[in-house]
Amino acid sequence: FSRPGHEDPPWQYPAAGHRDGHPYQGHQWQPVAWQGDREPRQRESYGKSYRDQHYYRGYHPNLATGPPGQDSRPAAVSLVSEPGLCILPSPQPSDQPSLLLQYHESGLSSSSHELSQYIRDSADHYDPVLPGSWNVGQTGEGSSMSSPTPAAPLKFPQLHTPLCFGAGGHLVLACPQRPAEGQPPRVELHSLEAILQGTEELEELQAFPGPLAREDLHKVDVMTFCQQKITTGCDLSTQRGRDSSLLWKLLVLLCRQNGSMVGSDTAELLMQDCRRQDKYKRQEPAMGLTDEEWASRQPGTLDLITGEVPPVVETQAQTVEKFTKLLYYGRKKEALVWAMRNQLWGHALFLSSKMDPRTYSWVLTGFTSTLATNDPLQTLFQLMSGRIPQAALCCGDATWGDWRPHLAVMLSNKVGDMELYQRAIVTMGDTLASKGAVEAAHFCYLMADVPFGYFGAKADRMALLGSSHRQAFSQFARTEAIQRMEIFEYCQQLRQPDSFLLPFQVVYKLLYASRLADHGLPAQALQYCEHICTTLLRQDPAVHPVLARQVLRLAERLKLSDPLLLEMPEQDPALEPDWLDQLRACCREWEVR
Repeated sequence: FSRPGHEDPPWQYPAAGHRDGHPYQGHQWQPVAWQGDREPRQRESYGKSYRDQHYYRGYHPNLATGPPGQDSRPAAVSLVSEPGLCILPSPQPSDQPSLLLQYHESGLSSSSHELSQYIRDSADHYDPVLPGSWNVGQTGEGSSMSSPTPAAPLKFPQLHTPLCFGAGGHLVLACPQRPAEGQPPRVELHSLEAILQGTEELEELQAFPGPLAREDLHKVDVMTFCQQKITTGCDLSTQRGRDSSLLWKLLVLLCRQNGSMVGSDTAELLMQDCRRQDKYKRQEPAMGLTDEEWASRQPGTLDLITGEVPPVVETQAQTVEKFTKLLYYGRKKEALVWAMRNQLWGHALFLSSKMDPRTYSWVLTGFTSTLATNDPLQTLFQLMSGRIPQAALCCGDATWGDWRPHLAVMLSNKVGDMELYQRAIVTMGDTLASKGAVEAAHFCYLMADVPFGYFGAKADRMALLGSSHRQAFSQFARTEAIQRMEIFEYCQQLRQPDSFLLPFQVVYKLLYASRLADHGLPAQALQYCEHICTTLLRQDPAVHPVLARQVLRLAERLKLSDPLLLEMPEQDPALEPDWLDQLRACCREWEVR
């Protein structure tokens, strides 16, 4: 199966050794004698090693034998491989191309990656052919085996740039130089903030006025940030965009009113955000009459009691007059039916309330049956009747309509059982969450004072404001969700200065500080560490040992980014902020205990 023009010299090519994950590293090839010269007991083992080592002949049958007439016995060779370098012998004259180069040009190589380990530009690097050839006849018995030693090989085929990230928001580069040729080594420091300038992640971090516990912060800055998020970050043409905008508007309201609000304030906000007012179609009252009874009471039919034929079109005065005449004759049931059919619900409800409770309930049911199923009045009447409204179980569907008017009517009319109102609002939030409307569900949970939970606790209803904790953590702990949560915490502290949302402090503020450091903002990240540390020191750091150690570890790496330390004299570089010393002392005391 040989192909003309492609000869295979009788050399063996051992398989590459793999040690420590680096090809050819520390692998030494020893001379291989011809099988016929070996002891019989060595032939079996030699055949196996010969098959294992004969790599290219296993994949290229046309290279398995040399040209006709040529001695196919492989000469014994000795190859020494250094890390990152493979040297192949060649019995060919120096003016002929190497064997692997022939393989590469013939298209017979089985791996371009492996060939790239062998074939290189000899003008730029080195000559992969040993000077001269060596065979076993050059050494006699008892003589030491030796092989030519090549020059020190390059560790990498091309110049490269090592780099590392510094805690001060810098990227450290060791520029590729040749010190042996007299080029001075050079190290460059680049600001990560400058490198990442213009990226969406950095702009999102720079726009936020955090940490919000600063003394020089005014709440107008927080409100301005929320307004910018509504303008630039919410697509009001989608349902989710409107829900996200509603959350930001709620934070603006809380910030303006120092963390306090009443139901009517929220209801006004809901109705402002409601895109349109739905028109709810009225229906005929369900009075439980038969067809004959209903037909006998239609306009234009002879009234057997009064002997009159009512007009087809009646005015309000004529309707009330007919209601009064029926009462003249003591026909209360007919008067109620007449009032209900002609929308005289005030007359019907008052009259039935002075009768038995069953009649009153019948009139009341007839009145509510005239309302559309998704009418907010239905929600209010059902809630006042001591039931969970149907809107709390069906909202979120496209056929049901907007959920905001239903929540507004419940928040503005809190009377009676407050526990029932809270359960109804929580049920509405659960229904919205099951439909994927996370922002709308969290709005309902805030109205019902549902506490925040943890990411791992799936039974909790929310962990970060506006983000579902039932998804992957990378999708859950988004920068926008952390910022929104910090603003809510800030609004709570405007009302209660000692407010401390522990689940939020444990993970998300420390995570946010790490992101600031990763994007070249170490001074701002150190401020977050100081804020968390101050909160821990007000309580007991031993209660949260993991949080205290993590904050201490990050703050020690960022402490030189403090502007106060930069202004200190150079003769006292060991000075640290007081809060960092106190936190370290508390951590040591906790470890001792």
